[in-house]
Amino acid sequence: MSKISTYIITFLLLSSCQEKQFEDEQAMLKFLKQENQDYYQQKTINAVNFSLLYRPTDLIVEQSLNNNGNDSKTIDSLRRRYGKYLYFNLSISKDGQELLSTTPRDRNEFGAMVNQLAFGMGQYVHLYTDTKDTIPLTDYVYPRMYGMSRKTSMLFVYPREEALKGNNLTFSIEDLGLITGEVKFKIPTEKIKKQPTLKFKG
Repeated sequence: MSKISTYIITFLLLSSCQEKQFEDEQAMLKFLKQENQDYYQQKTINAVNFSLLYRPTDLIVEQSLNNNGNDSKTIDSLRRRYGKYLYFNLSISKDGQELLSTTPRDRNEFGAMVNQLAFGMGQYVHLYTDTKDTIPLTDYVYPRMYGMSRKTSMLFVYPREEALKGNNLTFSIEDLGLITGEVKFKIPTEKIKKQPTLKFKG
């Protein structure tokens, strides 16, 4: 093999290991949702659409900068704080609308689903490793949209270090009474380790 070929292969290998960096949140989100990236996945079962988006640390940092300033010291501090966790956005819709607009048949079912979405999703959604070790849920956020969105979205937060010991993670959603069966998404941990970053402007 010639020296030039060796240099080219080395350059390509190094380039593939580097984190991608983006100028703003929109550019990063566009990249995350590209096909074959594994950061964003979708499945549709019985007219119910499930989509899972891994949110890199810097997207969480970006949301906190407005209230905390944007100097490098603050950014580094926020990266250390939020970098301890993994963030997944799960969105579910039925017939192109959020669940509360389509699924409950009466007031009792509506109240039960509100309670389930607000407080009970930790019993239905699980993250586990190749060796079937379940990663404990650290935090969960369900913002009520009151019919103003076309999907029901939730944020799940898990400890990072414990989750990245294997090659893959499985994000599993048990049947929520929507006749979908269990829905699973597989996320390569290498993708998370090489998560893209934002180029913050100081």
